[in-house]
Amino acid sequence: MKRWLFILALALGSIVAQAKEAAPLAADEVVEKRMVAISDELRCLVCQNESLSGSHAELANDLRREIRTLINEGKSDAEIMDFMVSRYGDFVRYRPPVKGTTLLLWFGPAALLALGLFGLIRYVRRRNDDISDAPLNSEEQRQADALLLHKDSQQ
Repeated sequence: MKRWLFILALALGSIVAQAKEAAPLAADEVVEKRMVAISDELRCLVCQNESLSGSHAELANDLRREIRTLINEGKSDAEIMDFMVSRYGDFVRYRPPVKGTTLLLWFGPAALLALGLFGLIRYVRRRNDDISDAPLNSEEQRQADALLLHKDSQQ
């Protein structure tokens, strides 16, 4: 009988622990709104194409829990962002700051587009210069007329 009570107590303890883990640490609506606003600006390090607030990865849950803890400690949004960047680098932010290490990230796509447009314009101009409007010589004119006559007779 004691064994069954012990197993029942373990099961109930496990259920209570899971319920506490699933529930937000802070029931305060303001804390939750701040946590969502901050985590919308952060990238999930597992998914990498989802925000931290939209990810269901275990690491995302841990990071959201950490953000709630920092909010409850009275940290500002900027301090929380600085903490996350110092821990995980600029990659964790969806909009990393413009600095030497992120210049290629910010201006690389525009530079590639400009380079592609320059190459396309240069190619088209060279191609147009190579096209000449020279008149046909007598042999070429005769062949063209023969082809046109042959085509008309088939219709």
